[in-house]
Amino acid sequence: MNKQVKAIVLTGFGTNCETEMAHACKLGGADQVDIVHISELIHGEYSLDNYHFLNLPGGFLDGDDLGAGQAGAHRMKYAVVKKNGEKLQDQLHRFIDAGKLILGVCNGFQLMVKMGLLPAFDNRHDDRQVSLTYNDSSRFEDRWVSLAVATDSPCVFTTGLTNLYFPVRHGEGKFVTKDNAVMQRLKDEKLVVLRYTNQQTGIPTMEYPANPNGSPDAIAGICDPTGRLFGLMPHPEAFHHRTNHPRWTREELPEEGQGVALFRNGIHFIRNNIL
Repeated sequence: MNKQVKAIVLTGFGTNCETEMAHACKLGGADQVDIVHISELIHGEYSLDNYHFLNLPGGFLDGDDLGAGQAGAHRMKYAVVKKNGEKLQDQLHRFIDAGKLILGVCNGFQLMVKMGLLPAFDNRHDDRQVSLTYNDSSRFEDRWVSLAVATDSPCVFTTGLTNLYFPVRHGEGKFVTKDNAVMQRLKDEKLVVLRYTNQQTGIPTMEYPANPNGSPDAIAGICDPTGRLFGLMPHPEAFHHRTNHPRWTREELPEEGQGVALFRNGIHFIRNNIL
C-alpha cells in the first residue's frame, strides 16, 4: 500500500509564496510536494485526486482586482477541466468529501472565503458567509503579530499549540461576517482558531498594531467544523527557521521556526486518518 503523503501547492496569476509553502510542507514531513500552476489543473495535467494536502499560498491573485481573491474564486468555481470536461470545483469538492486537508494562508485564506469553503456551515462549501476586507489602517500591513490558539477548536493543524508568532503581509485582512448570527455561530461552534493578542499580556486585542487590520473579536484564522479546512492571514510558512525571526540575533530560539508545526500536524493527521 502506498503510504506517501502527497501535497500540492497552487501557484500562478500573482501567487508569490509557493516556494516557502512547499518547503514548509517538506519540513513538516510530506513525502512528495508539487508546485502546480492553476492552469495545469485546468488543462488536466495534474488532478487534486492524486493528493492529500492542498496548499493555497499568499500573494496577490490577479492583482487583487475586484477585491483580494475574488477573480481567483471565480476561476476555481467555474473553470472546466479540459481533459475530462468536469468543473474544477467538482474536483475540489470530491477532494474535501474524501476527508483531505486544505490550508489557505493570506491570499489563500481570502480565496477560500470568497469561494465559500470557509466556514462551510452544514457542510456547504459554496455558500459565502464571511469575507476579508480592507484593513482599518487603510494601508498595507507588514509586521509580526502574536497569536493565541483556541485549544478547544477542532482544527487539526493547531493540535498541541497555544501561542504563535508569525508575520502578516496584507492590505485586505479584516475579517467580516454576513451578519451577527454568522459571527455568533463561529463562536458557538468554536471555529475561530487564531486571535491577535497583546504581546505582553497574551490577551486578544482590538488595539492597533497588535491587531493589524481591525478584525472583530481579533480573528486571525478560522476552520470548518471538521477542522480539516483552515484559513489564516498570518504566514506560518514564513517562520520555518530561527533566522526568519526578527530578533534571531538577540534571542535564544529553537532551530525550527514555529510555523513548521502547523504543517507537521496536518501531515501527521493524513498519515493516521487518510492513508
